[in-house]
Formats: sequence, C-alpha cells, structure tokens
Amino acid sequence: MRKIVGLRLKQPRRVIIPLSHEEVARFWASFRTYRDLGIIALMLFNGLRSREIIELRLEDVRFPELQFRVCGKGNKERMLPLSEDTMATLQRYLDFERPRVSSPFVFLCLKGRRRGRPMTAAGLRSLFRHHRRTAEVPMANPHRFRHTFGADMVRCGISLPALMHLMGHSRIPTTMLYVRLSPEDVWREYRRALQNRIPLSPPLQP
Repeated sequence: MRKIVGLRLKQPRRVIIPLSHEEVARFWASFRTYRDLGIIALMLFNGLRSREIIELRLEDVRFPELQFRVCGKGNKERMLPLSEDTMATLQRYLDFERPRVSSPFVFLCLKGRRRGRPMTAAGLRSLFRHHRRTAEVPMANPHRFRHTFGADMVRCGISLPALMHLMGHSRIPTTMLYVRLSPEDVWREYRRALQNRIPLSPPLQP
C-alpha cells in the first residue's frame, strides 16, 4: 500500500503596511502630554514593542550617552540610540509630569486611582484607542508604529543588519519583510540609482 505524503501548504507572507506621513503627523498632533509623546517617539523612532515600552526602567535610560537599554523577546537585551528630540521629551516628562513615587518604571499613570502606578498593556491600548478616534487615524496601533519605523528606516537606506539589531529580530527573514517597497518606492529608488551610475558617452551620430 502506497504511503500518502502530507502536503505542506504555503503560508501567505505577512504584508507590512506602514502609516503615511500625514497619518503619523495627525496622530502625533493629538497628544497633549510629554509622557504620551515620549511613548510615541520611542515607537516611531526606535521601533519599540508595547511590552518594551511598559517595562522600560529608569535605570535603562542613559541620557548623557544618548542611549537606552531594552529587554526584548526572549529576555534579549539590546542598546539603542536615543535621539536628542526624544531625550528632551522624556526629560520634560520626568521633570514636570511623572508622579514623585519610587516606582522603577519610566511610564506611569498620570491621573485617576492608578496615578503613580506603572502603565499597563490595557492602559496603553486604551490610550491608542482614544487617540485613533480623536485623530481619525483608524489604523494607528503600537505595532503599526513599529512597522512604520521599520519601513521608514529601509526607505532611508539603513542596512539590514543594523535594522535587525534596532528592532530586536532574531531572524533576518523577519527583517526582510520591511524591504518590500511600494511601486512608488521602487521607481524612486530606480531614479536615484540611475543618477548615481557612471554616465555613458553619448551615442554616435549616424
């Protein structure tokens, strides 16, 4: 009796859909506290995951060196650069908004019964849900901002190994998802590549 070999179905590849610059600007403009702007900045300019935001500790942020430490998936640590604008936003949050409590975590609740306690995943989801309605950007969520960071870095010409480190990926195929550019990106890259080529001599006249 012939043995039937099981077929392996090809899994559809995940498509990365970043937010547009207009959507990001509209969402950003809807925030009114340094805390919330600091959260969005770390997602947009460093690609942090929700859990990495919530678990960020005061001791992890090194302002003089413009860098901070993140504990990602599998408890793998990575050091990330901190832009001067993000640093300034975080510093203003720590100086003027953060409740004076002994919590080791950076991001705390600012009001209500949970004031001074660490922000939770549910609290972060609620924050995004409110601002999606306010800014009318229905696709805005923490992971979409992470996708936007990865796509923006690819468009700016970052190397795959560097992006892999920044995003905390353990496998290069995951990072490769961000290399799939839109047709507009492809044509823009094509025109830029043509401009950088060594020019050819004019064709001979008949």
